[in-house]
Amino acid sequence: MSFSKVYSAQTNLLSITPVSVETDIDRNTLYAFTVVGLPDKAVEEARDRISAAIKNSGFESPKKRNQKIVISLAPADVKKEGPHFDLAMALSFLLANDEIKFDPEGKFFLGELSLDGKLRPIRGVLPVARFAKEKLSELYVPKENAREAALIDGVKVFSISTLSELVEHLLGNKLLEPLPVTKISPQMISVATDFSDIRGQERAKRGLLIAAAGGHNAAMYGPPGTGKTMLAKAFAGILPKLTFEESLEATGIHSVAGVLSETFLTNPPFRAPHHTSSYVSVVGGGSSPRPGEITLAHHGVLFMDEFPEFDRRVIESLRQPLEDKVISVARAKGTAHFPANVLLIAAMNPCPCGHFGFRGKSCLCSPGALQRYRRKMSGPIMDRIDIWLEVDRVLPSDLSGGREGEKSEYFRNKVESARDIQRKRFGKFNKKISRNSEMSARDLVNMIILEKGVRQTLDLAAERLGFSPRVYHRMIKVARTIADLEESEQITNNHILEAVEYRPKKFDT
Repeated sequence: MSFSKVYSAQTNLLSITPVSVETDIDRNTLYAFTVVGLPDKAVEEARDRISAAIKNSGFESPKKRNQKIVISLAPADVKKEGPHFDLAMALSFLLANDEIKFDPEGKFFLGELSLDGKLRPIRGVLPVARFAKEKLSELYVPKENAREAALIDGVKVFSISTLSELVEHLLGNKLLEPLPVTKISPQMISVATDFSDIRGQERAKRGLLIAAAGGHNAAMYGPPGTGKTMLAKAFAGILPKLTFEESLEATGIHSVAGVLSETFLTNPPFRAPHHTSSYVSVVGGGSSPRPGEITLAHHGVLFMDEFPEFDRRVIESLRQPLEDKVISVARAKGTAHFPANVLLIAAMNPCPCGHFGFRGKSCLCSPGALQRYRRKMSGPIMDRIDIWLEVDRVLPSDLSGGREGEKSEYFRNKVESARDIQRKRFGKFNKKISRNSEMSARDLVNMIILEKGVRQTLDLAAERLGFSPRVYHRMIKVARTIADLEESEQITNNHILEAVEYRPKKFDT
């Protein structure tokens, strides 16, 4: 036999492309080793990696005799990137060279080979495992990736340490057992800051409770050192755990991006890019588009401290994901769509010096500086933030003593109760959504009925404060969340008035 075909796969953005690894050997010519199928540099260099790995695993080196070796990675019109085809390429050569015999059908091989034949971990294994389940296939992966792949029930996952170990299994000499499904043991949310550690700021805590319960975007503004960053970090500890499907999706994204720090994400991801981060690192993209911080925060929190200091392009790029829960990155090669169902928490000062409009120190900014600072926050972005919270200075007497506030566990229980109420409501009308913030205009008509007096209160507030239709609808959603926290069937005037109170005042364009 001088021809063979085995199977591998690669992540293409966040989807999976199956790849056929075909090998042809012509022994009536001088030595040559070619990899075709739009390989990048890492794939081309696999020629030397797999040659050394094959030799050091006890087989004949591809370089030992005069022969032309052609390895084709199909489909040929899709660019192949990364070292995870090494294992499949080595097996394809051994099969074509008649050194081993096995049936490659229904088997996917992934892994980078070291020169001594050992397998190194790769990224993006979890999405491939989900794809392999659909194809009723066996999946062979490096030992370090095995537990991640075994999260998927219904696919046989084999943990491989070396090339020779895999060959012994395929030949039937020393069979390996497929791994059992990885059992998920959710870890308690561990955060450095608890709400009880933050003295005062009860209004801000109340606003963040509402934001967590309904999935609303929130912004905190106030002088420096008043606890905005601490509140944001504590906020991560009051969110409910992810559902299994949400966990798989978030874990898969982190796996593809190569930033997975644990086997399985059970808690909502918390991403906090620095305000000097580049547009591509936050939004995603590049010559070969990859997910950015917005996508890495999918099903979790995107915390943007010093919000107006971010590049204006970064701030304006939030318009689409905050509205559509997806971000599109267009390049000459095509358009990539990344999921971005994030809960935005922004923190900022009211002006460059940080003291405009608050008690204590006087503002030192010139009128021109104030205008430039405020122009960084466009009207469309402010419309998309549901809850604006003033975080004023805390009095020394509040810091030195007094009653400790409620712990994060108390807030988390309130959030979970409100989320349960929302899921039951949506189960009757629209099972695709689970939080009040996700309701469309049509959902508001079908699910939210405002009494005449309540509607008049909202209309009067919208007219006097100049609410856009988007803000008008968002106020109804926030009011519905406040009612859910109080376990109220109907939205009352008090709920509407509290929702209106969370619109921006001092930090206004």
